[in-house]
Amino acid sequence: MRQIDELYLRWPFYGSRKMAEILGVNRKRVQRLMRRMGLEAVYPKRRTTQAAAGHKIYPYLLRNVEILRPDQVWSTDITYVPMRHGFLYLVAVMDWFSRYVLSWRLSNTLDVGFCLEALEEALGLGKPEIFNSDQGSQFTAAAFTGRLEAAGVAISMDGRGRAVDNVFVERLWRSVKYEEVYLREYTTAWEAEDSLERYFGFYCEERIHQALGYRTPAEVYGR
Repeated sequence: MRQIDELYLRWPFYGSRKMAEILGVNRKRVQRLMRRMGLEAVYPKRRTTQAAAGHKIYPYLLRNVEILRPDQVWSTDITYVPMRHGFLYLVAVMDWFSRYVLSWRLSNTLDVGFCLEALEEALGLGKPEIFNSDQGSQFTAAAFTGRLEAAGVAISMDGRGRAVDNVFVERLWRSVKYEEVYLREYTTAWEAEDSLERYFGFYCEERIHQALGYRTPAEVYGR
């Protein structure tokens, strides 16, 4: 599963046929594992979230919008974190302008609870003008959208399968995977949480970004 995850991060347009050819394994096995991991080709975005019938879908508000300041736009997404045995899901809330990770949570299930916990922690630090997510059931759930509306935040959602709509979080996942996750072999959820806590501290407080003029996200966000 880890090998599939690494290949998918590099070539998200590869389907099970090409994955199986590269890995030298049975295609049906690759198909089964990709379904379990929530991965699907064609879409350049990880399918860790699925839309739910009856949930309200909000329009994408950020087309041609210039991001000029912290707390103008926040966004969130979920990714897959491999362990020695099994896997976890990771959600993060990020400020677009500064790349500052306001909060994150791990879970072994894709329910709305851990996403809502991350949102609550982030709102304890500030409030965005616009909050962007994909159309997954976690982010379209009434508990999640209702919390944003109660805080007076405008809700924006990506078009289906459009990874570019949430490109900054996609770049964050690439950094997390190659600079942290793929260098470890987590044996327990507690070990993963401790290691990721150190990494996100480094990412926000110490890691300089070329796009930020070689400053850290914390410097740009003002924390």
